[in-house]
Amino acid sequence: MDAGDALSLARAQFGLNIAFHILFPAINIALAWYLIGFRVKYARTQDARWLATYRLWVKIFALTFAMGVVSGITMSFQFGTNWPGYMLKVGNIAGPLLGYEVLTAFFLEATFLGVLLFGMERVSARVHIVSAVMVAVGTTLSAFWILALNSWMQTPAGHVMDGDALIAGSWLEVIFNPSFPYRFAHMMLASGLTASFLVAGLSAWRLLRDAADEGALKTLRAGALVAALLAPLQVFVGDLHGLNTLEHQPAKIAAVEAIWKTQKGVPLVLFAVPNELAGRNDYALEVPKLASLVLRHDFDAELQGLDAFAPDHPPVAPVFFSFRLMVGVGLLMLALAWLGAWRLRKGAPPRWLLWCFAGMTFSGWIATLAGWIVTEMGRQPWLVQGILRTEDAAGRVAEASLGASFTGYLLVYGVMLLAYMVVLTRMAGEGAKA
Repeated sequence: MDAGDALSLARAQFGLNIAFHILFPAINIALAWYLIGFRVKYARTQDARWLATYRLWVKIFALTFAMGVVSGITMSFQFGTNWPGYMLKVGNIAGPLLGYEVLTAFFLEATFLGVLLFGMERVSARVHIVSAVMVAVGTTLSAFWILALNSWMQTPAGHVMDGDALIAGSWLEVIFNPSFPYRFAHMMLASGLTASFLVAGLSAWRLLRDAADEGALKTLRAGALVAALLAPLQVFVGDLHGLNTLEHQPAKIAAVEAIWKTQKGVPLVLFAVPNELAGRNDYALEVPKLASLVLRHDFDAELQGLDAFAPDHPPVAPVFFSFRLMVGVGLLMLALAWLGAWRLRKGAPPRWLLWCFAGMTFSGWIATLAGWIVTEMGRQPWLVQGILRTEDAAGRVAEASLGASFTGYLLVYGVMLLAYMVVLTRMAGEGAKA
């Protein structure tokens, strides 16, 4: 067995699992807060359309929650099968953080989700609204703990050595490590945009089938308005996150910007084909000195290139292209959200605008996955930055077994994802029913 091939398969398999899993929390973290808004609207107005809307989106939330649970359980098994070295080295930190996520977040979500689904006729309106709040708090707490662990892997802090393993010297420093505030804010806004475009897109799909559906028009307006508010915030937070990454993970930024050599007055590469063998950018379209201005606020500032980290730098092409895909989709979301929010103030939307929102229903997924690739591949060759290399954490699973299981996961997840999208669009197409 070629160890390099086995490592690549193990990484591909785990990458597939976590990429599939992240799709569903990316929706539900923010969608839970939408449910509160829909439920409160009904409580205040007693409008049957808000009740029907609330019930429809609770079903969508529950379906998405179930998909996230199934994929999350599968992913957790791979810590033991594919990456035993990870738990041996940092399990004393990763284990408690994952445990806190289950104890303080998952149980909270699961318990009160039952009340949302089956308790509306059994509890008072106030208790029902409180249950919606508890579900939303649970989804946010879940993101808090998972991102605390992921951020610690990117910018470790607060740990001490205990023999060959790490333990927490200060849990506050472990949790609130240098990149956590930026990563948490970035992910929360990403979820807000993902959920907003899902709400707006499915509502637009319904209006294309029935232009008289007032409930769908209300949720389209809500999704477009929230997206219009969150998109510029995401640009601002993303810039802060990038500056934090430059301070703590300069090799990742060098890969993002395809900076091959340390130099002053670095151009911003708008597009290129990174040539890793030759250490250059082919067919480059650049703006002189703009990268130095953006990252250091000085046209002539020096930026470290990939040569400063050789041979331990990330693969350039996937990080470079994923970052540009994330930014490109984000700018499209910003433009459509602003256009939609402005146009929807004038009354019923034109069909071309509905088609635009329907086409962007799952755009948040694309941006989130692209950002995830930048985050995780940009950390390579480290699993825990500066502490544990990815190759040192891999298990000794046979290449054939990894290939077979990867193929199985790919087929099953493909079918599940297609079924999920078909069910959502069908539910939206039928509309909310009281």
